[in-house]
Amino acid sequence: MVGSEATLRQRIIIDTDPGIDDAMAIFYALASPELEVVALTTVFGNAHVEVCTDNAIRILDVARRADVPVAQGAARPLAMPYRGPADFVHGVNGLADVPLAAPSRRPLALDAAHFIIDQVMAAPGEITLVALGPLTNVALALLVQPDLPQRLAGMIIMGGNAFVGGNASPAAEANVINDPEAADLVFGADCPIVMCGLDVTERTIMSSEQIAGIAALDNPRARLAAKILPFYRDFHVAGGGLDGIHVHDSTCIAPTTHSPQARGAGVAR
Repeated sequence: MVGSEATLRQRIIIDTDPGIDDAMAIFYALASPELEVVALTTVFGNAHVEVCTDNAIRILDVARRADVPVAQGAARPLAMPYRGPADFVHGVNGLADVPLAAPSRRPLALDAAHFIIDQVMAAPGEITLVALGPLTNVALALLVQPDLPQRLAGMIIMGGNAFVGGNASPAAEANVINDPEAADLVFGADCPIVMCGLDVTERTIMSSEQIAGIAALDNPRARLAAKILPFYRDFHVAGGGLDGIHVHDSTCIAPTTHSPQARGAGVAR
């Protein structure tokens, strides 16, 4: 993309703990012509951070996006032990226990928090942080660089629950309960923040019929999605009878784009 069109692309860093729904969100963002995915940064959450990092690289491998760097981040919360992986939701390997090729590369030597700082400070006002997991990396970046919020275009956070119950406890959403101290710091940051909490994401549903339709698409992203989404659907069905899945993380990408080409969680192209 060249000329004036290039200047319209929104630059985002996705902080993520892949995760089945993270994979869908990453495909969605990569497929959107309105977005420039500057990097993926990884954090513990759905799996241990090393597993999440390998999965982030694998997802980029499937999308054929070797140009997108990956920086590994926090392995545990700021002030308490890690509660442990969500194996029952995402599988032991984070991606439905589907056999996967080894990641093609290693992450950057620089940790996620310092990578975020470097990228944002080098391009003030240009980068939006899209946080799909626990907020530890973002909180660490704020602690190291207190004026970081004023250099951000904003943050979009998949986390919290304002007017509904939690999904990790009667009161708490999973990403917040995994590091509540980090969430307290981040939600208090002095920059524009969009919270995509359970109030929104539990009303955004991909049906079993739509999931089955992905299997009919012939591209590498769709083939991976068709393998991993049934595991995630089965968790939802067992938990409450929902005939499909809540589209948590992809909903966090939606405020950045209204592209019809990117709809279908990024697997249709």
